[in-house]
Amino acid sequence: MQAGFRDWLCRRLVAESRDAIIFVDQDGLVRLWNAGAEAMFGYRAGEMEGQSLDRIIPEALRARHNEEFRRVMATGESKYTADLLAVPGMNRDGNRISLEFTITLIKDDAGEVLGAAAIIREV
Repeated sequence: MQAGFRDWLCRRLVAESRDAIIFVDQDGLVRLWNAGAEAMFGYRAGEMEGQSLDRIIPEALRARHNEEFRRVMATGESKYTADLLAVPGMNRDGNRISLEFTITLIKDDAGEVLGAAAIIREV
């Protein structure tokens, strides 16, 4: 498969997925927020890109999430990357929603963690 076609295909899959696909950089800032995330959480990409995920994490879980995120970015190791996780999230209206998601650490060719990608489905 040619690289150009593969890149185009990946962009289309992310753009058209009904599941939320989110990429957060090593600083914890949203760098990719697809249409599925817009529909699920109620925030447009322009509102979330460059922001933290705090808007979609219930307040009671934020400190634990941020601590674990910093640890994973520092060590490059996550106990959650192989599992399907079930956690509560929060939409724009402040309503809790039940989510299932998988996390993939994104690393450069030298193995340094660039951030984390999540594919999220509302259940």
